Order: sequence, then structure tokens, then C-alpha cells
Amino acid sequence: MNVRRRLIPASAVTAVTALALGTLSACSSGSAAAGNTGKFDVVASFYPMAFLAEQIGGDHVNVTSLTQPGQEPHDLEISARQTARLEETDAALYLKGLQPNVDEAIGQSGVRTKIDAATLTTLETHGAEDGHGHGHGDEGGHEGHSHETEGGKDPHVWLDPVKYAEVAEGVGKAFEKADPDHAADYRKNTDTLVGKLDELNTTLAAGLKDRKTDVFITTHASFGYFAERYGLTEEAINGLDPESEPSAARVKDLAQTARADGVTTVFYETLVSDDTAKTVAKDAGLKTDVLDPLEGITDSSRGDDYFEVMESNLRALQTALGSA
Repeated sequence: MNVRRRLIPASAVTAVTALALGTLSACSSGSAAAGNTGKFDVVASFYPMAFLAEQIGGDHVNVTSLTQPGQEPHDLEISARQTARLEETDAALYLKGLQPNVDEAIGQSGVRTKIDAATLTTLETHGAEDGHGHGHGDEGGHEGHSHETEGGKDPHVWLDPVKYAEVAEGVGKAFEKADPDHAADYRKNTDTLVGKLDELNTTLAAGLKDRKTDVFITTHASFGYFAERYGLTEEAINGLDPESEPSAARVKDLAQTARADGVTTVFYETLVSDDTAKTVAKDAGLKTDVLDPLEGITDSSRGDDYFEVMESNLRALQTALGSA
């Protein structure tokens, strides 16, 4: 497989509690409720799902997100207010397996249209070759946030534009069925989005050719589909707590990998601390940079939307892999 990962012991997990529904783009307002807006109301679980809903729905939808901008989505807990608002919405769009509390809340809700993105493409298992699944665990018996769907499948499909396009097709069809009055517009918007994702795939494939190494190091094992699509290998520092210090043995192992494979950079992400990346980089004599898994957009993101951040990721990888 294209993801090599090992678990790092950690001591604690910080639970993030959302107090209200986050809102997104011009299709939503800061005070908009999840339902009764006069539009097709969609509650999305986190940014990649909300982006799809907005791009496909256009002016016909009101999109709200269960995950606030800047929140790490995996440990999201659903408030009573959010649970109540789920009963008022027309559709819920989520990715089962990524956010267990969201899965439970949507599953128990009376939402008429429930769209599980995990069913709209083919999921795969990444990182199983070293004996670990894609979820988190530690030696002390604590439970951490899950990164896997049922059967141990990797849910991070949005980082592969081809699979994301497959999900978009399914979401578009679901919108057409649930809101037939605007079906033609949903179809048109879906086709436009899929076309842009196809172009992005072509750009990424061309931009990552003629590289000096195939290996990249990340603090979060989320780029399995991306690595597989473009013939790369993700070496992930993945533990119960993304901000925990790696073991001395793991740092040594990564340093050896870096020397053997010509790795220059340890990548970190925007929604968690860069302490782990800096620790590994310092001890291994490597640089650090951002490779954003696009689980949320914040002011510190290198781009304002999915496409801009993916293009930023390409530039970072080109530099790290020697293809720039």
C-alpha cells in the first residue's frame, strides 16, 4: 500500500464541543437556522461536505456546517441545539466514519434525505501493512478519534480529486431527487464541479512528474488516496494525540527513512499544533512545511477554498519532492 504508518503513544485527547452551527459562504448567513429558510436546507458535517453542497446547490441551497471554522473535526461533539436543528433541515450530508458523534446524531434524526458520502465512491484500507488500522489507539487503553469507516476503510476521499468527483456526482443526484424543482440546475452545477476536479487531477499529475523522491512525511495519515493516485508514499506520524511528542525510536526511524529516500520535509497541518513536525524535523535535520488535509478552512489556510488549497499543496509537494 502507499501509506506507511506507526502509532505514537500519547497521553490525552482534547474533546472539542461545538456550541452552534457554523455557517458557510453567501448561501448562508451568520444567524441562519438549519431549516425553514425558504431554500433547500442542507446540514453538512464538515468543510469538504459543505463545499460540495454549496458548489452543487448554488443559489437554491442554504448550507450550514456542524463543524465550526478552525475546529478539528474528528472529535466533534454535537450539542442539543445542533441535534434539534437537524430535525428542521431538508438534507444532511456527511461522511460516515470520520466523525462518530455526527454519524450517531444524523442516524437518529428524522432528516428526510441523508447522504453518506462514504457510499458514493469505493473506499480502501490504507496503512494496514504494518499491523495498524487507520484509527487511533495507544498503549494505555485510551480511545482516540477514529479515522476509519466500518471495516477499517480510509474515509479521506476528498483529497483525491477523482474520488471527490465521484462523490460529487452522487450528491448531485441526491439533490435532484430531493428537490426536483431545481434538478436541472443541480445537474449543471455538478457537471461544472466535476469538470474542475478533472482539471485539478490533470494539474496534480503533471505537476508531480519528474520528482526526485516518492516519499513524503506527514503528522496525520490522511493522504493515502492522494498518494495512491499519484504514485507517492506517505510516511505518517500518527498517534492518539496529533500534538504529542514522537518516541525517540520513531524519530530515529524517520531520520533513516529521510536519508534513504531523499526526504527533505516534514509536513504539518493547519488545525493542529506543529510541535510534532518540528520535533521530528529538528532531530532528523529536515525542514517543515504545511500540507493541508482540508478538513477546515481558516484565516491561516493557504487558500480560500478547496481548489486553492489543493494547488498550494501541490506547490509544497513539488518543492519537497524535487519536482519544482
